[in-house]
Amino acid sequence: MLTAAAAAAGSLATGGLTACSSGGKTNGPGTTGADELKRVLPKYLPSSSVTPDIPSVTGANGAASDPAFLSYPVNPAQTVAAPPGSGGVYSTRTPLWGAIPPSSGNTYYDAVNSALGATLNMQPADGNTYVDTLPALFAASKLPDWIQIPTWANQKLNLGSAVAQFADLTPYLSGDNVAQYPNLANIPSAAWQAGVWNGKLYGLPSFSSPNSFPGYLFYRKDLLAAAGVSPEIKSADDLFAAGKQLTDADAGRWAFDELWPYLLFPYGVVSTWNADPSGKLVHQYETEGIIEAISFAAKLAKAGYVHPDALAGNTGNGQQRFWSGKVAIGGGGTGAMDGDDHKGGTVANPAYSRQFFKVFSAVGGKPQIQLGAGAGWFSYLNKKLSDKQIRECLAIANFVAAPYGSKEYLLVNFGAAGVDHTMTDGNPVLTQQGSKDVAASYQFLVSGPQVSLVKNGYTQVVRDYAAWQADAVKYAVRPMFFAMNVTEPAQYASIGQQVEDMIKDVRAGRKTIDDYKSAVAAWRKQGGDDVRKFYEDIRTKYGTGQ
Repeated sequence: MLTAAAAAAGSLATGGLTACSSGGKTNGPGTTGADELKRVLPKYLPSSSVTPDIPSVTGANGAASDPAFLSYPVNPAQTVAAPPGSGGVYSTRTPLWGAIPPSSGNTYYDAVNSALGATLNMQPADGNTYVDTLPALFAASKLPDWIQIPTWANQKLNLGSAVAQFADLTPYLSGDNVAQYPNLANIPSAAWQAGVWNGKLYGLPSFSSPNSFPGYLFYRKDLLAAAGVSPEIKSADDLFAAGKQLTDADAGRWAFDELWPYLLFPYGVVSTWNADPSGKLVHQYETEGIIEAISFAAKLAKAGYVHPDALAGNTGNGQQRFWSGKVAIGGGGTGAMDGDDHKGGTVANPAYSRQFFKVFSAVGGKPQIQLGAGAGWFSYLNKKLSDKQIRECLAIANFVAAPYGSKEYLLVNFGAAGVDHTMTDGNPVLTQQGSKDVAASYQFLVSGPQVSLVKNGYTQVVRDYAAWQADAVKYAVRPMFFAMNVTEPAQYASIGQQVEDMIKDVRAGRKTIDDYKSAVAAWRKQGGDDVRKFYEDIRTKYGTGQ
């Protein structure tokens, strides 16, 4: 049950994942060859304990839509026979976007820990600053027993080397070993890849999904309908025309909020690195697609179709602008397509309806959307734990990772029945007590595969999102170096910032495309060409993860 804010936080984190290629060599901290990968990944043993209302649909490049549920099973399956813990007490650290619940006297924590037969001291930290607090913990060797590290923090932490502080889970979970933990085995093998470092499995995945779309362009269905605008956008011209129809600055309404970086996908930019016709590696900064996308964004700004606050970089109030109807089209993570969003939106307009545009090409040709790795959130166990403690934590993880529709999932995600949640119209709804105490916390330690589910009674949202996914998976594209744990040289970590800043200025009309091209030329000289050589070496030794 990943929040929309958390989903957006990691939406386009494409680096730092695990190598899928021939050979067993390593290239710097992190990278793993295919031979080792096959040896260490857990075997996928799918669960059949629960049947979804809307089955998954398989698409391109390994993508599949999430199964969807319109109501919680009346008789939830029990997937763990007895409390998995043996009285252990463990410290944890996880992020949270939203109000931090009380740590003591928390009915939710008490109920889950009682069922676990162990105590996980849940003390979630502010997700907005979470990653910034991690380096100090590593440097001081003050890591908790169990910690969440999102993949976009890998580079900052140089995790390929830092994993030495974590427990090697390979002997416990690789291959058939995972069978003793059925709910962990229910997580597809591909979702574990980004938890493999240097030929060993360290990470436990959360929020895994076979589609893992970072996000796309979305719109207010009710506002487009009122303006007579068709949501069947099939080109950049269609989108521009919609902008003209939807904008009335005098009335305080604009067509667009921030579309970046999701505007890249309609222009075919779905990978950081690409091979040109000659086979040379080309960064997305150097592609014609990004120039076209930037130019189109600037065209929208010049026409006056973009909300002034979005142009000024004030993205914090973007959701409120969308809810209130000041903008009709935006870009963001797929996690926003849920009942929480619709509940917030209907405060301003009872007819509120968020929808994603169908995947389209801005310039003609086959539409594309980036396919992310199977999971972008991983937790790790401290190396200082004993063998007995590791086994206890893995047994606990097996409980927490129970699939949607089970008794365990209901408890882990909604707390105790009658105290933290009640069943309303066939689905769990938090009580007043639950709204105070229940927050995504255990799920950041590990969780089963994602599903589309009803929140706040918005059944139609599930149907709409399932239909969008079923169409989008047809156009999924794996980026180059897909699912590869590659640690770039630290000296080049910030060289792209000047280009990113220039992109903002060009999109807002403050700079020109020629200024952008000059910034890219400077990026090449300051290390971009060296990073290219680095990835050429990765490609030579390990392939591209395709």
